[in-house]
Amino acid sequence: MANHQCVISVSKRGTAQHAVQAARRQGARGATVLGGKGSSIYESKARKLLGALLEPEKEIVLVVVEADKADAVADEIRKELDLDTPGKGIVFVFDITSVRGLTPLDAFNEEKEE
Repeated sequence: MANHQCVISVSKRGTAQHAVQAARRQGARGATVLGGKGSSIYESKARKLLGALLEPEKEIVLVVVEADKADAVADEIRKELDLDTPGKGIVFVFDITSVRGLTPLDAFNEEKEE
């Protein structure tokens, strides 16, 4: 089993901050937020307005956490964003086979003591 997993949520624009806060409550140290466009069967298909194609704007939140925290993080995001309601979004988890650049928390504590 992988040591880390990536929890990914996709939801409507304006909800990313809530997803990040939910992830932090379950032990995540940070997140990356990306913008996106897309639609689901619960949203009307892309519409044209004055000849321009309009697609619903989304926010994608990526959270890399230790594997033992991933389910709790995903569940907390699901509850926070009400993802059991159709059309609100989705959260899912990927295994990560290799991670670089994550600094252990104790390294930050050592820097503060110096």
